Amino acid sequence: MIAAPALAREAISRLQAAGFPAYLVGGCVRDTLLGRTPGDWDITTAARPEQVEAVFAGARVIETGRKHGTVTVLLEGLPLEITTFRTESGYSDHRHPDAVAFTPSLREDLARRDFTINAMAWSPEAGLTDPFGGQEDLEKKLIRCVGDPMQRFQEDALRILRALRFSAQLDFMIDPATAAAALTLRHSLALVSRERIAVELTKLLCGPAARRILVEFWEILAVPLPELAPMAGLDQRSKYHCYDVLEHSAAAVEAAPPEPLLRWAALLHDVGKPGCFTLDEAGQGHFYGHPKRGAPMAREIMTRLRFDKGTVQRVATLVELHDYPIDPPVEGQNAECKPQNADAIRRAEERAVRKLIGRLGEEDFFRLLALKRADSLAHHPDCRGRVAVCARIAALAREILAQPPCFTVKDLAIDGNDLISLGYARGPEIGKTLNALLEGVLSGALPNERESLLAEAEKRKQC
Repeated sequence: MIAAPALAREAISRLQAAGFPAYLVGGCVRDTLLGRTPGDWDITTAARPEQVEAVFAGARVIETGRKHGTVTVLLEGLPLEITTFRTESGYSDHRHPDAVAFTPSLREDLARRDFTINAMAWSPEAGLTDPFGGQEDLEKKLIRCVGDPMQRFQEDALRILRALRFSAQLDFMIDPATAAAALTLRHSLALVSRERIAVELTKLLCGPAARRILVEFWEILAVPLPELAPMAGLDQRSKYHCYDVLEHSAAAVEAAPPEPLLRWAALLHDVGKPGCFTLDEAGQGHFYGHPKRGAPMAREIMTRLRFDKGTVQRVATLVELHDYPIDPPVEGQNAECKPQNADAIRRAEERAVRKLIGRLGEEDFFRLLALKRADSLAHHPDCRGRVAVCARIAALAREILAQPPCFTVKDLAIDGNDLISLGYARGPEIGKTLNALLEGVLSGALPNERESLLAEAEKRKQC
């Protein structure tokens, strides 16, 4: 039994009352059988678009893809995409059918679909229609093409990424024949629009099995993301790492919260490593400067995939800063610079946290901490001390954010007019002085109080 919304059932009943077989179809059937709440409710029917419009006269109808048999009916605000049973033929662009023909056969309509788990239909009267074994594949946790996988992927190359995406989202394995066809035809992904590729990759990265897919199917993913190829198999030759660069990045993706921006940053945080790899005299690997090299690479990748400028910049910034030391140096890492007491450590950490919050904003500051934590969890098990550091820094940041804010010059208790009243001349000296005062507040040397800041400004003026 499919627990469909009452309005979806009503739509099916109205179509059937008018003499047209109608069924819920595709993803909503799959998700309901998996115990998930579908995001959309799609209906397939023998009715032609004009007949659907007549059945739902009085309701708002959007001609989503009328020439291909699809209209969207809004019933009390619920969008129902209703499509006529159809067959498709000729995919000269390996993406869209050259011809669509309406058919009275539900089976023929289901036969054109991509995977068996998406080729099931249901109605209250007929129950589940499953001619290709979709329900069994759900039970087996298997992604399998309907019919010949080579034909399915030649028809629409995007289906290759959809197979990987469903596998990552549902944590299903991919049928061997389907996987082999996807690998064979992977280069046809070059024919798919970058925007559609970005959508599928983002959903893939946010899936619970993203790590497995990245490692098992990197050759396919390297078609839209060729930067992954040099990362695959690159032994880091380091006691801090137990994975190659791609495996480490995939582990970091898994360890990061499933938020698109953060998962992209985790995937790309070490993209600069292959170009920075060096070996020292002891045979230990190093990647000096890889965040700086990786940031423009991440920017180029995200731009190439047509992400908006804000997302591009934020991902690139996270990549650039993922190795930035928020906490003071620890033993074995420039120990001569290590603060000598708890108060000094606290002041150094507060200063670093305030500066980064001022630069990134609160939301992206905590994203950076989450990326650092994910990066640490993807290291060798003996080298994950930074996880505790991230937790401590997060707690400190929350303390700081609970206080009156002072992260930028605008947050200071005085402004340029106050300096002018002290006798400062208009010009760059005002900005220089305000930045110096902010530095004092960030370091903890000055309180962000009007009288204290004015006194310090007066002292600087006299100097």
